[in-house]
Amino acid sequence: MTPGVLHGSGTDGVPGWLRNEGPAMITDYLHALLAAWGVQLMGVLSPGPGVMMILGVATASGRVPALVTATGISLASILLALATVAGISALLAQVSGALTVVRLAGSAYLAYLAYKAFRRCIAPPPIQVAPVPIRGLARLACAGFFLQISNPKALFFWLAIASLGGFFGAPLPVLAVFVAGAFVQSFVGHAGYALLLSSGPVRYGYARAQRWIEGTLGVFFSGFALKLATERG
Repeated sequence: MTPGVLHGSGTDGVPGWLRNEGPAMITDYLHALLAAWGVQLMGVLSPGPGVMMILGVATASGRVPALVTATGISLASILLALATVAGISALLAQVSGALTVVRLAGSAYLAYLAYKAFRRCIAPPPIQVAPVPIRGLARLACAGFFLQISNPKALFFWLAIASLGGFFGAPLPVLAVFVAGAFVQSFVGHAGYALLLSSGPVRYGYARAQRWIEGTLGVFFSGFALKLATERG
């Protein structure tokens, strides 16, 4: 197998991860791994709907709910990384209407988030100081997960990663390192947002400007939902 090439299979037509090739030489694939993680890092560092969701949860409910939301978003990166490994993300880009369905689903969910933000803007709820119930935390994790897997911004970054190499044919340990690294990078980035946005000064500012912040979030979610719904391609 050619080092650093993450597409295809061996000369016998059998995927590399199904063949007994001995210990994977991670260093042979290091350049490709770093390139893929670099694209993902750009996605994590560019604020989008996920960061806006964390902002709303962190300022309204505190650090633990924000970290749970960040965890849900990060768990979605495992699914997206596995889809990239399996070549599904590249396949979606070629199937007529597939990305349109994903885009419209993401638009609908963002519109729902906008509705919730505007409702809090009109009638601000009291800022929670009590711990969020386990069921509530589970809902936050699921909300973060669903937002990320239906977020075209994230999907397009993963399509860019797929264009670098679908990882089909790479040894299993290399695939495991790639998926694990994608999760860790996503969690560190989004958890960092959660810790920052749930800090005392940020929450104090939220308490003083709750209507403005929720209204701004509503405008952001509405604008992004409209952009996704009307976007072509």
